[in-house]
Amino acid sequence: MKKKFAIIGSGIAGLTLANFLYKDKNYDFMVYEKNESLPIDDGYGIQLSTNSIRILNEINFSKINSDDIYHPKGVDFYNIQNKKICDLDLIQFNANNNKYTTLQRSTLIEFLKDDIYTQHIRFGKRIKQVSELKGKVLIKFDDNTNDLVDYVIGADGIFSNTRSFFEKKKNIPVFKNALAIRSILNSASGLDIDQSRISLMMGKNCHLVIYPTNKIKELNFVCILRHKNKDPNNIKTLLKEVVKQNHNLDKVFKNDLKFWPLYATPKILPSSNSKVFYIGDAFNGFLPTIAQGAGQSIESAYELFNLIKNERRDIQNNYFKDRSKRAKIVKRRSNFNFYVFHLSSKSMQKIRNFFMKFLLKRKNFINSYLGKIYKN
Repeated sequence: MKKKFAIIGSGIAGLTLANFLYKDKNYDFMVYEKNESLPIDDGYGIQLSTNSIRILNEINFSKINSDDIYHPKGVDFYNIQNKKICDLDLIQFNANNNKYTTLQRSTLIEFLKDDIYTQHIRFGKRIKQVSELKGKVLIKFDDNTNDLVDYVIGADGIFSNTRSFFEKKKNIPVFKNALAIRSILNSASGLDIDQSRISLMMGKNCHLVIYPTNKIKELNFVCILRHKNKDPNNIKTLLKEVVKQNHNLDKVFKNDLKFWPLYATPKILPSSNSKVFYIGDAFNGFLPTIAQGAGQSIESAYELFNLIKNERRDIQNNYFKDRSKRAKIVKRRSNFNFYVFHLSSKSMQKIRNFFMKFLLKRKNFINSYLGKIYKN
């Protein structure tokens, strides 16, 4: 009899796992989403390293319309005044059809939903109660429906509701005293940057990232700003502190803006139930300062699928051991970047810039710092 999976959450992690289960045909599964639809109207950008693309190509990502994605050749680093410091070649990480890729999140969600949308996703589903019945997990939803499954996959984000039903140890996400402000740009709005590359500008208590997400070069813009209030009354007033550092940014901030407070989970904790697994941000949420949120969601889903497919013994411990090792590397890199990108002292900024110029020319450093993530 086929094993049955309940995937809680229809984000990138949940849909990636669903696609691998669908492709294999040896499993029954259903994706349960608390909202009434997929967030496919979200046009904000994501970056996917070559390792993520290699995984997605196993479920035919190569068939995606090439006009809807972009392959930036590098990253240009600037100070907040838009003076270039150095650059990083991204082509060195590419191999065959596995290329560093930028795209809109909605484009990836559209791709991932294609084969499973009709038969394998149920909307408006919130867990009300869970229990074990004859070696399986019985999930009751608040609309009075239920499902009896062999495994539950928590893929419902950093504030995972699934964890609250299965775990006694709390791992409450911590606000990192920072906000992410996002917008979509049609042009660089007077900034002196190469719009075909990823541009990263570092300032006092902030950094900005701009990159194309498709062939028509719509630009994703994000500003990470340190601030102790996770719900400021007027975000544009807050951004005046950034504009003071570069007046050309005023044009950028006149676009429609959305913002989110940034959280991270303080610990990486295993599942206490052998039938329950966590993937994506539900496993561990970290800062976006190494652009690995979507990538780690894809990787975690793939890792779990392979353990299941290969019928590895003690899947729970093997999954946690491998995933936590990987997550710790990404977490350390993200925290370090968060510190380095936001230096407030001008003398420290000069020292940082000197070392960046030096280190980004050293292949050993690049392979150690980024290669372990991009080419795993």
